[in-house]
Amino acid sequence: MVQAHSHRPKIHYVMEGPDKVPVLMFSHSLASSTVMWEPQVKHFHRSLRILRFDTRGHGKSEAPEEPYTFQLLADDVLTLLDDLEIEKVHFVGLSMGGMIGQELALRHPDRLLSLTLSDTSARTPREAVKVWEQRIEQVKREGLKPLLEGTMERWFTDTFRKARPALYEAIEQQFLQTPVAGYIGCVQAIMKLDNLDKLSSIRTPTLILVGEEDPGTPVSVAEEIHKQINGSRLAVIPQARHLPNVEQAERWNRELEAFLSSLTF
Repeated sequence: MVQAHSHRPKIHYVMEGPDKVPVLMFSHSLASSTVMWEPQVKHFHRSLRILRFDTRGHGKSEAPEEPYTFQLLADDVLTLLDDLEIEKVHFVGLSMGGMIGQELALRHPDRLLSLTLSDTSARTPREAVKVWEQRIEQVKREGLKPLLEGTMERWFTDTFRKARPALYEAIEQQFLQTPVAGYIGCVQAIMKLDNLDKLSSIRTPTLILVGEEDPGTPVSVAEEIHKQINGSRLAVIPQARHLPNVEQAERWNRELEAFLSSLTF
């Protein structure tokens, strides 16, 4: 379905699962879409209400040609929840989705039952900003295709690519289908990310997940976030890079399920 507002871009979302149960909301990575959460829908849809959405500029959502901020992206989430008359959710964000989750936990903790941050960062280093600037210029000239190979190497191990070629190709296609304006807009938000020193104020129950071989947001970054958020839990997913929810879905789902089961809601 598509949520439409005259003053905001149309946001595509998918709602599945039983009524009158807690809502588990998933927020995807940069240059991805609701497609990346298929392994989680299969696992959780019988016991929880599953809400997936395409971040503005991604998937089937509209892609305004303007700089984005995480405040703006978080406001998109709140508007969607308000329209669906959902008061609170268990929010799960991976990479960029985790950055949106941080913004929600910092500014609107009253809308969260819990927070799960997977393979994400809380601060963009100065040296990384230069890399992002170069990618923006390249994408403006050539589109996303030149970034595909390097991105897939960061997202998945060679073992996964050889073992699951159909799923690997589906992820490649969702990357290539990302609008240039959406990619650039979200990168501009990522370049300004600076939450690390604020995380100690988060009181929402938090789980931190990370692929053991993630080169972009490595275990050390997850450990840093874990130290900042009081009472948070950290789980490292073996034999996985940046998208462990896809590459090691069973283990990733098990960790999330155990965390949710430990909460009273």
